[in-house]
Amino acid sequence: MVRKVGVLALQGNYIQHKKMLDILGINNILVQYPRELEKCDLLIIPGGESTAISKQIDRNKFRQPIMNFVETNSIFGTCAGMILLSSTKETNNLKSLGVMDFNVERNAYGRQVNSFTEIVQLEFDSTDNFNALFIRAPKVSYLGKGIKILATYKNTPAMITDGKHFATTFHPEIGTDVRIHKYIMEKINA
Repeated sequence: MVRKVGVLALQGNYIQHKKMLDILGINNILVQYPRELEKCDLLIIPGGESTAISKQIDRNKFRQPIMNFVETNSIFGTCAGMILLSSTKETNNLKSLGVMDFNVERNAYGRQVNSFTEIVQLEFDSTDNFNALFIRAPKVSYLGKGIKILATYKNTPAMITDGKHFATTFHPEIGTDVRIHKYIMEKINA
């Protein structure tokens, strides 16, 4: 049972994740120090600038505490958070965490000015489409064994899980549709 959700608050769109959790009535904190991970059962790594978040993770000595955290707890990464959860090859300005077995192409849909909202099909809820906001979004280029697709955009994975961790190419925290956050909480609590 998830008692508290932490939202990594080093850079990016962490405030809107907090607001989404508040709407759902889920106990949550903004995580700014590695020791705060001990209070959490789930960590959300928000969208933002993946290079900046990667550097902040190292600068603030989060890398090993996050790797310890994932041994027993779940992580949900959105957009830049998805890039960080991936096993995408390290570059000179980004070192992913390699938590899940998939790779991404960064900024696959273009620059900031090319951001768009589009409908994605949720595998777990066919009652209504989900309006997803893609901002400098990554695109999944490789799915490893055991990765399940939970949502697609133009036949491309837009939300995936390995059963423990979750990642989206888009920003489900922007808007009023709580279904993705609610689904993840239900899955972790199951």
